[in-house]
Amino acid sequence: MKLSEQDVQRVAELANLALTPEEIARMTRDLDGILSHIDKLNELDTTNVEPMAQVLFDAGETATLRPDVERTPLSNAEAVANAAVSGGGYYKVPRVIER
Repeated sequence: MKLSEQDVQRVAELANLALTPEEIARMTRDLDGILSHIDKLNELDTTNVEPMAQVLFDAGETATLRPDVERTPLSNAEAVANAAVSGGGYYKVPRVIER
């Protein structure tokens, strides 16, 4: 897959990143290399490959997962009790979006 500098600039803009022209050129090369590698992996025939084991497998005593126990959820007042600033049942945080 060929990635253009305009594609990288658009993604940087969406992520609110200010990239220099050198960074854009480097990111274009790096991301294009990653996508090319993924294209190579997609060419592999995986029809006879068994799916990998799931995270929640039966592991007996070696399992590190705790049992799922139902608990009463926090009330809204309890959830915002330790907030530096809150109001109307919500956390108040400084504005970070400038545009």
